[in-house]
Amino acid sequence: MKIVVTGARGLIGWHAHARLYAANCAASFQGSDTPYEIAPLGHTDFKDDAKLEDALTGADAVLHFAGVNRAPDDEVEAANPAIARRLIAACNAVGATPHIVYANSTHAASDTPYGRGKRIAGEVLAKGAGRYTDLVLPHIFGEGARPYYNNVTATLIDKLLAGETPDVNPEGRVILCHAGAAAQAAIDAVLGGHTGVLEPDARPMSVPDLLGKLQGFHDSYGANIYPDLTDPFDVALFNSYRAASYPDGWPRPLKLNTDARGTLFEVVKGGGGGQTFLSTTEPGVTRGDHFHLDKVERFLVVQGKAVIRIRKVLTDEVWEYPVSGDAPAPVDMPTLHTHSIENVGQGPLLTLFWTHDLFDPQNPDTFADKVLT
Repeated sequence: MKIVVTGARGLIGWHAHARLYAANCAASFQGSDTPYEIAPLGHTDFKDDAKLEDALTGADAVLHFAGVNRAPDDEVEAANPAIARRLIAACNAVGATPHIVYANSTHAASDTPYGRGKRIAGEVLAKGAGRYTDLVLPHIFGEGARPYYNNVTATLIDKLLAGETPDVNPEGRVILCHAGAAAQAAIDAVLGGHTGVLEPDARPMSVPDLLGKLQGFHDSYGANIYPDLTDPFDVALFNSYRAASYPDGWPRPLKLNTDARGTLFEVVKGGGGGQTFLSTTEPGVTRGDHFHLDKVERFLVVQGKAVIRIRKVLTDEVWEYPVSGDAPAPVDMPTLHTHSIENVGQGPLLTLFWTHDLFDPQNPDTFADKVLT
């Protein structure tokens, strides 16, 4: 199945691309044919007739996340309908009739420049698509969100990590949906042939309550205590908070209690459960080379020397963290980032791993992807 993802470098577009890529990674690991041909389109690609038409040729579906939400009012109102018309014109030019899933907004019902533009764009797509799904989205948060860019959650997280006290509207309210959940809803609409209006599950809360939850994450995690991770919404929000702490916030040295008997240190506290396991790794051997969508995971070298490498999925930059059992300092693995650990010492490497949930072989949430490509 060929799926075009517009706005593939934006928040929801990147999450959608990563999830489709994860499915391909899982199939390749099992020796099966990959289920998706993915055609990601960025902002500049929409201006190139050849790239746009090549992506749409033979397309079965378009996950349409491209759009404009920050510009002068007249530009915001005109831009989204213009993008929709260009998409439909390109489909017509190559004879494509894909199922279009449009990332609409709850603001489309409002009489504002942005709302009118989103509403008109949806009408253009509905008329021109072979099949059409109107995915109505509230406030989106998630790993990779840009602070100070129409994303209150990312902005609050950034301020907390900077040691600032955010100033919020005591009457403010948000309805929150994780970008991964929104992306999966779009993918599932295509796979299930769902048309018409679709509204993914979301969590309403006040902005002060959101700040309070994020402040709680920040305070406990800074004290090496995981928050309660039994609620999937809290896991998604906590993963969004954690992702913003990279690359500079790691490793995090532990408090060592040393006397004549030896050394004691606390590895993991809180989290509401989870699973701990140990591994030995021979010199020169690399473990990992995979990523997770939801799993919270900690690596801690307790003997030997290693380099932990992390790379955001679908990007090229690799972060490296030298770690040693002589100075235990954990590195937690951010979701949607592929990671590995290599033994760079002379003897066996002993590493402790912790995850917030029990391993489920039927749903391992583990997708093979080399860190060093």
